Amino acid sequence: MADFEGTTTLSAPAIPGLTAAIRAAAAAADDVDRQARFPIEAISAIKQAKLLSCGLPPELGGRGYRVSELAAIARALGAACSAAGMVFAMHQTQALALAKYARFGPAAELARTISANEALVASATTENTTGGDIGTSTCAIVTDGGMVRLNKDAPVISYAEHADYIGATARRNPDAAKNDQVLLMCPAADTALERTSTWDTMGFRGTCSPGYRLAAYTSVANVVPADYASILATTMLPASHTLWAAVWLGIADAAYAKARTAVRQAARKAPDKTVPQASLLADLTVTHQRFESMVLHEVRRYQALAESGAEEATISFTVAMNNLKIAASTEVIEVVTGALRIVGLNGYREDHKLSMGRLLRDSFGPQLMVSNERIRLNNANLVLAYRGQGPK
Repeated sequence: MADFEGTTTLSAPAIPGLTAAIRAAAAAADDVDRQARFPIEAISAIKQAKLLSCGLPPELGGRGYRVSELAAIARALGAACSAAGMVFAMHQTQALALAKYARFGPAAELARTISANEALVASATTENTTGGDIGTSTCAIVTDGGMVRLNKDAPVISYAEHADYIGATARRNPDAAKNDQVLLMCPAADTALERTSTWDTMGFRGTCSPGYRLAAYTSVANVVPADYASILATTMLPASHTLWAAVWLGIADAAYAKARTAVRQAARKAPDKTVPQASLLADLTVTHQRFESMVLHEVRRYQALAESGAEEATISFTVAMNNLKIAASTEVIEVVTGALRIVGLNGYREDHKLSMGRLLRDSFGPQLMVSNERIRLNNANLVLAYRGQGPK
């Protein structure tokens, strides 16, 4: 498994426990999908390998993995089980926020505790009253001495009932503007969840992402000491777009591998001629490589920002990250549907080892996870405000 740096090789055996996590994810993937259940086998193996904490710096108890390494892991897990890959990627968006903004004081102690316990962190960044705009909140933090209280009505919180913490956004206080937000780490022991919807979806069924009413009463030390606008711009937005795209590339990898297997099987049956599927595979290879190159390029872009120590992200950077999400969410569909055409009827069957059913259903989810239309609107507003030369 090559990493996304292009100059080094990050093979699965080189990371202790990753091979076992990939195997566990792959073995349970179909059952996770059928039952719409949490991928406990994969996440347990990931915890055993200490890969939940791997993106945190050593001083916070992690391994200091680079963004490119996290993306390589997300890609490998995504190929094995998209739900497991997405849980890993969503957790790392919160971990990368802590890596940058929880370096000192009580926040650092919180991050060390999360690292030491290989705690799984979920996200509650949307709210029923804000129409999916994660840059604004209606709910607010209420301070009560050394404690804070938060009540939030969220339309989606992925794997909430399996998480050790939920990173929830809210207004800084009841008098704050809707975009004056903070990020509160809500420990499971301090948080009550009331489910408000179900999660019976076409794809990504194992992410277990219904809506909840969240009620937390926890220490004020669990408020990350930074404006959420900065956290979003420099970590959570680029982390989600790059690591999610890496998972989707993993889905494309799995589909492409099945298409290649089908062509090789056909070629063995007709060794004296080029089978018709071969030309389709050649075309699909171009699409797959284009997808891979795009993700690789944007992972490097985010990695450069993360390692620069920049406190702000430029408009051109944000537009580039948004464009990655839009493009990756459509490219994965193109690769998977192209692979299905090559595999043929066996790919259409749910009971065949070359079945494309789970991959196909999962491939249509990315364009809906933070709606592409909302991102296009955000890009339009950013482009109108931008006077530079365009993303670099």
